[in-house]
Amino acid sequence: MAREKKRRSNGRRSPLAAAALIGAGLLITGGIYAGASAAIAATETPTAASTQLTVDDGEKLFQANCATCHGLDLQGTDNGPSLYGVGELSVEFQVATGRMPLQMQGPQAPQKPVQFTQDQIEAMASYVQSVAPGPTYPADEILDGEGDVAHGAELFRINCAMCHNVAAAGGALTEGKYAPPLTSTSALHIYAAMVTGPQNMPVFGDMNLSDEDKRDIISALLFQQQEVQVGGFTLGSLGPVSEGLFIWIFGIGALVGATVWITAKSN
Repeated sequence: MAREKKRRSNGRRSPLAAAALIGAGLLITGGIYAGASAAIAATETPTAASTQLTVDDGEKLFQANCATCHGLDLQGTDNGPSLYGVGELSVEFQVATGRMPLQMQGPQAPQKPVQFTQDQIEAMASYVQSVAPGPTYPADEILDGEGDVAHGAELFRINCAMCHNVAAAGGALTEGKYAPPLTSTSALHIYAAMVTGPQNMPVFGDMNLSDEDKRDIISALLFQQQEVQVGGFTLGSLGPVSEGLFIWIFGIGALVGATVWITAKSN
């Protein structure tokens, strides 16, 4: 009886052995799948990178996403203006900053997350340029940030600071409109805004600001974006309003507190 029981127990498999077998199988199949996926991705990447969107692709994207407001022929509708003469630079600016497509009608189109890839944006811009030419991309030299920063800062104070604030922090306008901050705007989009005049901004043509002047303004703004604060509180860089409020709350508050304390001690 004892011999038969011993034989039966020796023939039994341990539960751990089954778990180990299942784990080994999962590990092997997972490794094979991961290797195969990596191999497929490696073979597909060059093809995807080499794919270039054409003007025809841009036309299809425009018809699917923009024609409802701007018309199939860019002629405009009751819901959106004509795009004749705006050029590819305006399209790139509006779409690459998320202002277009517009979510809802309002005083101003706000910036929001971009809905298209850069290739798609450039394809739509090329399509608009092919149908209704307008302002195009500038020379690389204008965007290099190597212009005269001091001259650019002076031009910015004269032409732009009344809306964008002297620190380029943005500011409020009338009827719910506003000038956006330029503290993180790219060189291309600064140039595009000057040339195309989006929203409430005027167009600065060559008669107002030469390409060299635009380069200097861009250089000054890029320098300001990269400038390291040497110390102290910037208080939002909003000038005397925030500084006066700070002094009123903390300075006058401290004086009132000290007066109350001295009165309480004397009593």
